Amino acid sequence: MMEPNPALLSHLDADARPRMVDVGGKTATDRVAHAQARVRFPREVATQLREAGFVLPKGAVLTVAHIAGVMGAKVTSQLIPLCHPLALQRCDITIDMDGDSAVIDCTVACHGTTGVEMEALTGASIAALTLYDMCKALSHAIVIEQVRLVSKRGGKSDLAYPS
Repeated sequence: MMEPNPALLSHLDADARPRMVDVGGKTATDRVAHAQARVRFPREVATQLREAGFVLPKGAVLTVAHIAGVMGAKVTSQLIPLCHPLALQRCDITIDMDGDSAVIDCTVACHGTTGVEMEALTGASIAALTLYDMCKALSHAIVIEQVRLVSKRGGKSDLAYPS
């Protein structure tokens, strides 16, 4: 097995032990990240959801998933051990149906010394998990897939990933 190169991994110290990255000397900039997740429903479940106006006995499916995604983004540092706690200035979540799939987009912004990619990914993931939880009584064949970073800007590099 190859030993990790601490010089390439910012979350490792010189002895390859995990550490929280020191961002104290970095300049604060505006940072934005956009992540996306897809939840694929069996056709009959997607049909049931549409016919029910996305309201099931557990509640308003899309509304609850939206709120859960925002809450997830806000507590990312409590879930991912080496993430910095950030004062988010914005967390926008949209959930749109694309055929039998729900596409969740989460865009997070802050002014700070570290990026918000993990917050955007967490927000999209928690919204997807909430959709699963809200709908699992209809089927356990629901699939959460394609959780990915779409773009980020601010800091050292701006990136946009093709879909």
